[in-house]
Amino acid sequence: MLKKLFIFTLLAYCTWNCSSGKKALEQGNYDEAVETAINRLQKSPTNTKAQQVLKQAFPAALNFHLTKIEDWKHSQENFRWERVVAEYQQIHHLADDLVACQACLKVAGTPKRFYDALQTAKILAADERFAEAQSALSQANNNRNAAKDAFNNFSVVQELVPTYPNIKAKLDESYELASIDVVVEQVSVNSPTYALSNEYFQGKINEFLRTNPKLNQFVRFHAPEEAELNKLKPDQIIHLQFDDFIVGQTYVETNTNTVTSKDSVKVGETTVNGKKIAVYNKVTAKLTQSRKAITSKGILDFQVIDFKTKQKVYQDKIAGEFVWVNEWANFNGDERALTKQQLSLTRNKELLPPPPQQLFTEFTKPIYDQITRKIKKYYENY
Repeated sequence: MLKKLFIFTLLAYCTWNCSSGKKALEQGNYDEAVETAINRLQKSPTNTKAQQVLKQAFPAALNFHLTKIEDWKHSQENFRWERVVAEYQQIHHLADDLVACQACLKVAGTPKRFYDALQTAKILAADERFAEAQSALSQANNNRNAAKDAFNNFSVVQELVPTYPNIKAKLDESYELASIDVVVEQVSVNSPTYALSNEYFQGKINEFLRTNPKLNQFVRFHAPEEAELNKLKPDQIIHLQFDDFIVGQTYVETNTNTVTSKDSVKVGETTVNGKKIAVYNKVTAKLTQSRKAITSKGILDFQVIDFKTKQKVYQDKIAGEFVWVNEWANFNGDERALTKQQLSLTRNKELLPPPPQQLFTEFTKPIYDQITRKIKKYYENY
């Protein structure tokens, strides 16, 4: 009985404190209290506990944010107007959630909006950011970090006030100064046999460089044809070349052994005292097992070259390998001498290996995985 009473009391306490937002209200977490009460009233419009919390929490939250706004207005910290913007936006967020709940409006009334004050704060915040961006831009010649700072600050200006005067031109100017152009040379393979496979490999790399969203936004990759067409003078060149590769190196191994069954099996019958009796013995078979392994491998030389100085600024060697394996077997004798695995091999046949072009593609796959990781790591903070 006491246990049931304790559980009932605990559930009642949780219903009041956990669902209505009372605990958050008592702790001064007014936004949380408002959101919790709103969620509760959306599910249970007549919940008196949530109504009481919302009636107290919403005015408290509004007063809290308005006080913070006044504090930030008189602060000497950089970008204080962005803090003011954030406070107004949070007030509007709470108001939006309240308006979306009819039961909440009956309790707290129609919330006040601060559109004009918010817009004024955005303009002041944008002015502050624009001044910071201009200062960085004045130092951006031959200083990519300053150019990146300028671009990032101009981006905040555009986010705050999309129609801010001259912002598009400033973004373009700072982005050009912050960015580098990298030409990715075609991987050269001096063999017509593997031309198509190499084009596939090169195409995969180009696709990665064009579309991967995790690469640095300030690094622009170009194919040689694009650079030539636009008469582009790049900052760097990525040079990729196979130092060496082997396709179709074949090794065949054949072993013949006499195998014996693990247990005795029935091998015939004999007659004893006029009765037929099964005869058991171990059986053998002559098993020939064959294994053909075809190895294809290569090493790709990865270099980053400074276009102006023609000096290597980075180099790495990337290896890849692919082994195609075919196993089969045949036997003479009693198949019961074979294990399940050996018997399974006897059902296999010697197969023709994949064509050389496919083998080339297969051994370049691990190279592709490695080189894309290395390019990403090299340029992620460039």
